[in-house]
Amino acid sequence: MDLNHLKDVAIAAAFQAGTHIRSKLGRIGPAAHKGAIDLVTEADHGAEERIITLLRHQFSDHAILAEERGREQGRPDRLWIVDPLDGTTNFAHGVKSCCVSIAFAADDQIQVGVILDPFADELFVALRGRGAWLNGRPIGVSNVDTLRDSLLVTGFPYNVRDIMATTMTRLARSLEASQGIRRLGSAALDLCYVAAGRFEAFWEQNLKPWDTAAGMLMVTEAGGRVSDFDDQDFNPEANAIVASNGKIHNQMLNLLQAKETA
Repeated sequence: MDLNHLKDVAIAAAFQAGTHIRSKLGRIGPAAHKGAIDLVTEADHGAEERIITLLRHQFSDHAILAEERGREQGRPDRLWIVDPLDGTTNFAHGVKSCCVSIAFAADDQIQVGVILDPFADELFVALRGRGAWLNGRPIGVSNVDTLRDSLLVTGFPYNVRDIMATTMTRLARSLEASQGIRRLGSAALDLCYVAAGRFEAFWEQNLKPWDTAAGMLMVTEAGGRVSDFDDQDFNPEANAIVASNGKIHNQMLNLLQAKETA
């Protein structure tokens, strides 16, 4: 298994998708609703089509899990996980905080992560056991070791109205304990920013594998730590994620371990 070749193909696919996304900003029709606050645009579909076409050309026997198309069958031990446009709501409103996220898994273990912010011209890449990079330069998590000096980032799940009380409890605890909280609207970019030391920690519930697969590898390869809210090993199918620089991870868990309430 040639990780460099897999990485190069993922990067090429991300740039093709990113070019398409850039061309569509401010020029798309009305967004469709997959849920009450879950949008999809023609840019999502066009970017996904470009990614899958390239992946199929290079790896015809691999399985693909993509946000809009779902799962396409292939080798069970070789899986591409694709989010063609993470941050669709931002994009649909003309906000340039969004990205392309592509991950490759072998035997259920993420090996390659590629995340491209086409508007900031930032390419994040991670290879299992080899590190993480931003535009070709190595990145690492921050050295901050106290919550009061930490800048945190979070997101609100699409079913936030069903778990509002618990979500607000966690948000209030974290806001009181930290230097500040941001909400950018792209989980994949949030994870990249933790990996690059811009944020100390990120948390969110009810994400999908395409939201977290590439970003979780980015954080761990940059020296950080990723788990669920109960400090169990995280996998992209998990219901909740907390990613941190590792130094404040236990402190974050103490804030987030609240029981679900409707």
